[in-house]
Order: sequence, then C-alpha cells, then structure tokens
Amino acid sequence: MTILNHPPSEVDLAALKRRALNLRRKMMNMASGKGEGYIAQGLGMADCLATLYFHEMRYDPKNTDWKERDRFVLSTGHYSIAMYAVLAEAGIIDENELVSYGLNGSRLPMSTFDETPGVEIVGGSLGHGLGQAVGMAIGLKLDGLSARVFCEFSDGELQEGSTWEAAMGGATFKCDNLVVLIDCNGIQADGPVTVKIEPVADKMMAFGWETLEVNGNSIEELTKALAALREPNGKPKAIVMRTTPGFGIPTVMARDRAHFVRIDNSEWTALIEELESHNG
Repeated sequence: MTILNHPPSEVDLAALKRRALNLRRKMMNMASGKGEGYIAQGLGMADCLATLYFHEMRYDPKNTDWKERDRFVLSTGHYSIAMYAVLAEAGIIDENELVSYGLNGSRLPMSTFDETPGVEIVGGSLGHGLGQAVGMAIGLKLDGLSARVFCEFSDGELQEGSTWEAAMGGATFKCDNLVVLIDCNGIQADGPVTVKIEPVADKMMAFGWETLEVNGNSIEELTKALAALREPNGKPKAIVMRTTPGFGIPTVMARDRAHFVRIDNSEWTALIEELESHNG
C-alpha cells in the first residue's frame, strides 16, 4: 500500500516525537553492537528524519522504485546510522537487519551505499549530494512528475565549491520541487567548523532560494517550515537547521569531540538508559 504523507491535514506532534525516540533507540542499539559510530550526528538528525518520513514525504515502503515517490538524498553519507534507523522504522528494510550495521558484507555500511533499499545515492564524498538532488529535481520536472526531492547536507559541506555551484543551478533552473535541509551542527571531522560560513540563511537567499531557519531538534518548528515551503513558486527551498550533536542524551551532547564516537562497552547500557530517562 502506498503511503501518502503529503499534504498532511494535521500535525500529530506526539506521534512524531515517539518516532524520533524510536529512531534514537535504533541508532543506539546499532552503535552499541559495533562499539562506535557517527552516533552524535545521527541523534541530532532524528527529529528531521521523523518529520520527513512520517509527516511530509510521499513513498511506498514496498516499492522503493515507485516513480511518483518523493526522493530523500542523504549527502552526508556518514549519517548512515540515522538513515538505516528511519528505513527500518518506515518498514523499508527489516529491523532485524540493523544488527549488521558496519559489518563486512553488510548492506548497511558506515557510509551509505545505493544498493540499500530506500537509499537514493552513494553518500560520504561530501559536497556531491546537492548537485545530484538538483539533477533529480530537474529530471522530475522534465518527466512531468509531481514528486519532490528532499536533500540533507551539512554545514561542513558549505566549504565545498560544488555545493555553491549546485545552489546556483537549483535557482537557475527554478527547482521549486527541491527542499534542502542544511544540518548546521557546528562540527566536522577534526573539531568545530572554523571556516566562516555564516550567515548561512542569508547566503542561501542571496543565491535565489526561499529560506527559513529553525531549531532542527524542534519537530514543531520543522513541520511549520516544511508546510510554509510547499507551494511551488519558481524558487528552490532551504531550511537551515540548528541541531545539537547527541541530542536526547546529555552525556553525548556534552562531549567535546562528537564527530565519530567510541564508547567503552560498559557505558552503552548507561547511555541507553539515559536516553529513556531523558525522554520519558
């Protein structure tokens, strides 16, 4: 059966928050089995993915090649732990497969492969996702399809010239069927983002994008922003999300270095209990 989540008539914030908590649970279980992972960014993205997959996007979990589906492009491929969690929550992959996260030969590697059901692109080579999303958006228009493209990319990718070239292309070709979600969490591989990329929202507007800025860990703000950007008006859409790495688990939120997290085996149970108590 096709899921038609767009346009939603009402926002069930409580249901979406439960979905986001379920995503965080799945991520913690995957990471605890591996003992490491890009868990902090995944926890920070849970609210966005819950909102997209269970409120905004149109897709069929039993037919991932359905031509009328909305496309989600995960440019930051090392956020894969969050991607696999939402694919399992949506019924696109079997939840039992999550235990294979990061193992040799798994369909769920630590950076996404497009052979995984529901994954649109190979992610991880940063700065490439927006260009591919613009191409998809143009293709959908040429084919006369009403489907939309949602593309996540990170603040670190704003240091890539290809991102800004793609942003110019999206505006030039009037890709109003494209929504980008820019994860501004302030971190990259070796520490804080130090290159001057701000003001992100003003720059996107200057490049011809209809732009809003939100707390990316507020489902209420995310749903309002997505609703405000549905109308086709000849402009591509951008949501600048201010997210907190490790959101939902204060101990992870407090880590100075949160890009790639390694945690002692004895700590995982305590962190999972902290997730439950903090979100109970």
